[in-house]
Amino acid sequence: KIHWEMLRIVARNTLKMYNNSFSRNIVPKPEAFTNLSSRLSTLHANFIENNMAPHQRSDRGSFRDRRNDGGDRKGRGGDNRRDRDGHVSKPSGKFTMSTTMRAPNWDMSNLRPFKRDFYEPHPITIKRSQNEVERYREEHQITILGPAPNPIQSFSEVRFPDYVMNGIHRQGYEQPTPIQAQGWPIALTGANMVGIAQTGSGKTLGFILPAIVHINNQPPLARGDGPIALVLAPTRELAQQIQQVATEFGSASYVRNTCVFGGAPRFGQARDLERGCEIVIATPGRLIDFLESGKTNLRRCTYLVLDEADRMLDMGFEPQIRQIVQQIRPDRQVLMWSATWPKEVRRLAMDFLGKDYLQVNIGSLELSANHNIHQIIEFCEEFEKEEKLKQILEQINQQRKPGKVIIFVETKRKVEHITRGLRYYGLSVFCIHGDKSQNERDYVLREFRKGDCPILVATDVAARGLDVEGINFVINFDYPQNSEDYIHRIGRTGRSQSTGTSFALFTRQNAKQAKDLIAVLQEANQEVSPKLMELARMGGGGGENRRWGGRQGGGGARRGPGMMGGGGSGGNYGANNGYAGRRDGGNRFGGNATSQRTNNGTSNGGTYSGRTHTRFN
Repeated sequence: KIHWEMLRIVARNTLKMYNNSFSRNIVPKPEAFTNLSSRLSTLHANFIENNMAPHQRSDRGSFRDRRNDGGDRKGRGGDNRRDRDGHVSKPSGKFTMSTTMRAPNWDMSNLRPFKRDFYEPHPITIKRSQNEVERYREEHQITILGPAPNPIQSFSEVRFPDYVMNGIHRQGYEQPTPIQAQGWPIALTGANMVGIAQTGSGKTLGFILPAIVHINNQPPLARGDGPIALVLAPTRELAQQIQQVATEFGSASYVRNTCVFGGAPRFGQARDLERGCEIVIATPGRLIDFLESGKTNLRRCTYLVLDEADRMLDMGFEPQIRQIVQQIRPDRQVLMWSATWPKEVRRLAMDFLGKDYLQVNIGSLELSANHNIHQIIEFCEEFEKEEKLKQILEQINQQRKPGKVIIFVETKRKVEHITRGLRYYGLSVFCIHGDKSQNERDYVLREFRKGDCPILVATDVAARGLDVEGINFVINFDYPQNSEDYIHRIGRTGRSQSTGTSFALFTRQNAKQAKDLIAVLQEANQEVSPKLMELARMGGGGGENRRWGGRQGGGGARRGPGMMGGGGSGGNYGANNGYAGRRDGGNRFGGNATSQRTNNGTSNGGTYSGRTHTRFN
């Protein structure tokens, strides 16, 4: 729908411009094309606000599957939504375009100077020798690029004002995390900074506390002023969690905040912006809407945070981010936070932070999982996954303190199916996915945080930014399409220096991800199963000379007329080698035969509830 809408606008505007041109014998002005481009950019922002980009759809399925799974269902609250499983809820009513937002012409000579350096090093921090500093950085895997101040090793060394320190003591924090220890001194000096750290490293406090100090050292907001600090986040869940931290630590010094995102009524958000807030936490599309409608402005913004910058680029937000940053004075302070450091994020850092920014890396720059998480890979067939899930939950329930559990599933329809099945067995389960309204999401997450419902089934809508205490277990019912999503899923446990356990149900359909998974496990010093090593060597299903099949779609690599159909003759690997041999095609309701493995590596297709399959041994 979004593509047809964009094409319709392009065709209509282009035809209008050239009709006017031919009738008047003039050439269209460049501004006309700029205006059209801006309108298309806004359309894209509104569409993707709470949704995933089309290329990230992990389970397209058939048209009928998408339709039945909510693809043609009217969305709640009138908002376009697409979650990680790639299904869209259409908006109610006609889509309307907003006006064009022009970039200000910044004249540095007319800009009012602002204070940005508030850091007073503690005498203990200053007296530490360079060897002691390097030893601390090495122990905590801190890597610095640029002339950075020494890291602090206790909260007293950072010399936060009392209104900040009281909040730290109230929360019961004992010592700063590595990203805070090195990031706070840099942020408080007013320098531009890039922080690269894994999930659960405490980076939210790493930018919120300096933001509160920064705000309290600026002139108070006047009527009509926009925020002093702006935090951009990729998803509504992450934005709301940042707001919670900002409220906990900002209320003591009367620092007001608001959170603006799509999928919620505009009225309350617009009212907060018009009344004035020192901190605005926003997703890009909804913020652009408010900027264009004049509900707020960024003329007073001197502190900008881009949280999970890599994720925002993955979701296609780069044009919207650039459009927003144009509205902020050029001498602002910028803090960019990311879990990875790809070339796209590096380019964005150069454009927004200049050449003199400082970079803080915690751990390896390679994609890596939290070492506090025990990763368990369970091998099974697709049809065995539900039974395997029951066994894992029974195993968890036998723990003395099972805590909370998140189960990640690929599609919305499967989320509902798994939730119903677990409730049938008497378990207290809630679920969230892209078709849930904002009120439903808030209620589910509130109950999950309180522990009243200890099991949450979710699509990747909750994979990033979900920070809930007491999550001891993460289960990947459906293994994700890439290692980055896997790492961010399991990162919901093992946060804030605690330990956790993750399970992944790995089938032969996931064989293409085996090599990347091995790299993640090895980097985290986890055990690698020989079965996983063999899957990686074989490289996945189908094709001649592959363990899981032979020519013409053996091993399920190629679908036939039925659900599992399409056998074909497999290759022969000789004695004790095999799953090779002939696998007879079947359909969803048919398919008979016996399953047999022989010494010469041949086998015949078997059935399980009418489906042909080949089991792991």
